[in-house]
Amino acid sequence: MTTLDKAWDGLRGQLRLGQRLAGTVDWVLRPGVTGIGVDLGLAVSGFVDVLMLPRDATRWPAVGTTADFEIWWMDDRPQIRLMPVDRGFVREDFDSWILVEDSRAASLWRERHRVS
Repeated sequence: MTTLDKAWDGLRGQLRLGQRLAGTVDWVLRPGVTGIGVDLGLAVSGFVDVLMLPRDATRWPAVGTTADFEIWWMDDRPQIRLMPVDRGFVREDFDSWILVEDSRAASLWRERHRVS
């Protein structure tokens, strides 16, 4: 087990889905295609998938942008999946998309936010 894996095992138990964390965008890889990396000041980084972001990549938060993020998903990989809290950084059709998105993360999000 690597040092990062050990740090992740200890950290993951302190975090919960839906928790808000402040972070700074530290990379934007292939705008419009991949997603963004977020420095959370923790042992592991955050990642916002392209599916959570606006279709127009010019609306994505730029490198250096500090914002609040919600923990969308965590698993065994040492990475925290995030979604922006600021609706200006979230896909335009999120309210309808979340109703039909067939993933465990979306299902848990709907439960947390009492959306059906």
